[in-house]
Amino acid sequence: MMMLFTLLYILAFAGIAIGSDIDDAAGTLLMVISGFWAMFGWIPFLGLKVLRPQEALVLTLFGKYKGTLKGDGFYWVNPFCTAVNPAANTKLRQSGDVNSEVAKKVAAGAVINPDTGMPMQKIDKKISLKIMTLDNNKQKINDCLGNPVEIGIAVIWRVVDTAKAVFDVDNYKEYLSLQCDTALRNIVRLYPYDVAPNIDTTGDGLADEGSLRGSSEIVAQRIRDEIQDKVTNAGIEIIEARITYLAYAPEIAAAMLQRQQASAVVDARKLIVDGAVGMVEMALEQLSEKNVVELDDERKAAMVSNLLVVLCGNHDAQPIVNSGSLY
Repeated sequence: MMMLFTLLYILAFAGIAIGSDIDDAAGTLLMVISGFWAMFGWIPFLGLKVLRPQEALVLTLFGKYKGTLKGDGFYWVNPFCTAVNPAANTKLRQSGDVNSEVAKKVAAGAVINPDTGMPMQKIDKKISLKIMTLDNNKQKINDCLGNPVEIGIAVIWRVVDTAKAVFDVDNYKEYLSLQCDTALRNIVRLYPYDVAPNIDTTGDGLADEGSLRGSSEIVAQRIRDEIQDKVTNAGIEIIEARITYLAYAPEIAAAMLQRQQASAVVDARKLIVDGAVGMVEMALEQLSEKNVVELDDERKAAMVSNLLVVLCGNHDAQPIVNSGSLY
């Protein structure tokens, strides 16, 4: 089509030159036709479209959807068709919308908009079919125990139905971001930050050991499924969702750290006491079996007390040697 329109332009200029040399009606008609094409022949060139790999163009003609161009190549469509992409100028924190530095664009010859301070550029109405990553902002959400936690997710997604993405929702990028926030809140409130007793995170009525920190893979999968259910009507496929940040909110982080430290100290003490009791029991049994010394109940109680103090103490014991009689 481009070659045809170019050839017609060449013929139009030739017709004008030839018609000017002819004085009859045929020459006048030739000049009118050639002049008309010379003035309006640029309109069909507007129908030439170039698409790179993994790009699509949704086209409408006088408000009616006419189809979608997909696949890399050089196309010609009705020049009165217009491309539609409500999210063309939407910038989110995602891979496909990361802008290069303004200075680099200025160095390349871009003109700066005095109102926004950003380079002025033509809005590209093409829809990317590439896999993109949406890194949503961190959110403060209460877990199932009411503790505020801060959590952030990265969602890997792509557009699979361009017509739904353009016509079924107002702005598919903002719609996706909102659904990610909603799904994140719906799932996080079902889990405790750490393992807690008598908590049912699966909905089967039985307590389990699910937690945001220990079951991150399961939580991420449930978030992914939740988002997919919401964005299917927008022609979007959610490939994967990952938790990128997880921590207690600053207002309770110090208290929760003390709680974790106390829990660790209790668990360590319990392990030490269990080991010490076993060692004392073994010592008494061996003394009795080998008849090393005979101890009555009072002496055994004193020995058990001394051994437990030595084995469970935080510091090394300072022994006191009895040089007199045992009794």
